[in-house]
Amino acid sequence: MTANDTIATLEDALPLEALPLDAWHRARGARMVGFAGYHMPIQYDGIMAEHGWTREHAGLFDVSHMGQLTFSGEGVDEALELLLPSDIRGLKPGRQRYSMLLDRDGGILDDLMVSRPADGAFDDAAIYMVVNGATKYDDIGWMIEHLPDDVVMNHMADQALLALQGPEAGEAMAALVPGTAELIFMQCGAFEWNGVPLWISRSGYTGEDGFEISLPADAAVAFADALCALPQVKPIGLGARDSLRLEAGLPLYGHDLTPAVSTIGADLGFAIQKRRREEGGFIGHGRVMKELADGPGAKRVGLTIEGRLPAREGAQIYVGDVQVGDVTSGGFAPSVGAPIAMGWVSLPHSAIGTALEIEVRGKRIAAVVAPMPFVPHRYRRKA
Repeated sequence: MTANDTIATLEDALPLEALPLDAWHRARGARMVGFAGYHMPIQYDGIMAEHGWTREHAGLFDVSHMGQLTFSGEGVDEALELLLPSDIRGLKPGRQRYSMLLDRDGGILDDLMVSRPADGAFDDAAIYMVVNGATKYDDIGWMIEHLPDDVVMNHMADQALLALQGPEAGEAMAALVPGTAELIFMQCGAFEWNGVPLWISRSGYTGEDGFEISLPADAAVAFADALCALPQVKPIGLGARDSLRLEAGLPLYGHDLTPAVSTIGADLGFAIQKRRREEGGFIGHGRVMKELADGPGAKRVGLTIEGRLPAREGAQIYVGDVQVGDVTSGGFAPSVGAPIAMGWVSLPHSAIGTALEIEVRGKRIAAVVAPMPFVPHRYRRKA
C-alpha cells in the first residue's frame, strides 16, 4: 500500500489533536492529514524527493503522536516480563530493545521499543517505552489491567518525539549535541541542549542510521529549527517514512502486524531472547512455543513484483487458482526503482524465490518471494 492508503485507513473519526510542531509544519508548507488521532504532515516537497533526501542526507520526522511511557516501582522488571516476551531484567542501562505486547492467544497487540534510562533521566524511572500512536490508549489500558499496584506507569503527554534519519544524521546531531557521536545502534542516554533535557537513542524506523529524540514539547520548535538550519537536514513527512520503512522490510502495526498474527510467523523471534523462550512466563507464551516447535501456519514475506503496477494492501496472493495469502503493505520503492510489497503467505509457499501471482485491478501480476530488507540497513553498529 502507499503512504496515502496507510493514512486514509487510520483516519480517526474523533476530533484530531495538534502536535507540538503543528504550526511549524504548516509554516513550512506541509500537507496535513489525519493519522492516529492527530494532524500529521504527509509531505512537504513530495514523497519521492523526501525519500531520496533521507537516503542521501538526513530527514527530520515528527513522531510526537507516539506514546511515551515510563515505569517505576518495586518489581517493575518482573511485572513487565509478564507483559513483554523480551528479556527486561537483562536490559542494561543505556540500552534499548524492540519488543511486543501479546494477547492471551499470542496475537500481537502492538510492537514497541523499551529502554533502560541512565543518568537520572525521567525522574529515575526504571523503564522508558515508546508505543505506536494508533494503539497507545489501548496499550495503556491493557497494561493497567495487568500491572501490579506497586508499579507506576506514567504517560508523558507533555513530551515531543522527533526522529532524525539518514547517513548524515550522525554528523548533524553531533553539531548540536556532541556527546551523541559516541552512541551506536540501540544505545541511548540523557543529554542536554541549551539547558533542555533530551533523551536520545540511536535508532529509528527507516533502515538508515539515525536518532530518536524525546524532549519537552515546549522546546520542540527551537530544537527542530536548530536541526533544520543545518545543511544536512530537511523536514520529511509520513509519506516518505512509509516508503522508507517498507524498503527496509520493517512491519507497520495495524497492517503487517495485528492481533491475528504471531511473533514467529512475523519473523520477529529475535525479540524473544533465549532465557524468555526457555522460562516462558509471559502472556501468549503457549503459542510462541508451539510455533517455535511446529512452525507457524503463515509467514510475513517480502515480494518483488514484475512490471510497474504496484500491489496495495488487501490484494490477494495466489498459486494457480488457490489463494495462499494477502498483501499487507505495498507500493513503488524509489530506491529500488520498482514496486515491492510485504504480505502474509501460507508456510508451504513462503520460501525465498517462490513464484506467486497477485490479483491487481482484476488481473494477475507475477511476484516472487524476496529476502528483506529490500534496501540494506545502514545502522551504526560500531564506534
